[in-house]
Amino acid sequence: FFISMAFICFHQDEEILIPGEAIRFRVIANSNTVTDQKEKMMIKEQVEKEVYELIKDASNASDVRNIIKSNMDTIESIVTEYQVPYQIDYGNNYFPAKSYRGVVYPAGNYESLVITLGNGAGNNFWCVLFPPLCLLENSSEDISDIDYQLYVKKLLQGF
Repeated sequence: FFISMAFICFHQDEEILIPGEAIRFRVIANSNTVTDQKEKMMIKEQVEKEVYELIKDASNASDVRNIIKSNMDTIESIVTEYQVPYQIDYGNNYFPAKSYRGVVYPAGNYESLVITLGNGAGNNFWCVLFPPLCLLENSSEDISDIDYQLYVKKLLQGF
């Protein structure tokens, strides 16, 4: 307890920065109806699972970029199964600011894989695909915000 409190006190203002070469992933729902939001999450889960299988051995952003670009047809085939209008874009895309478990992700244009469903007027899901923070965010483990911040910081130090 005392170690955690000391960490909070001494590192409270320390900002965790996502590296510039990070690659993000975003799925924007057609609308905020229950059906469209559920569809967004099913597509997100399938695409995320496939992409992680493809990039699991990649050691840098350049490798990840090349793997994603050369497998866009695989990603498109997943989305096509849902028979909903969509647009897939890999490039420099705008992301709103996000704060998650004490880590701030500033708004801006970032290299990313973005899937827009239908009108793209619904809530979106997004995470950092590389370094692999999406896996951590979707972990079933019950970790504290402090543990999450420590893990993210440690993971990012390796990139």
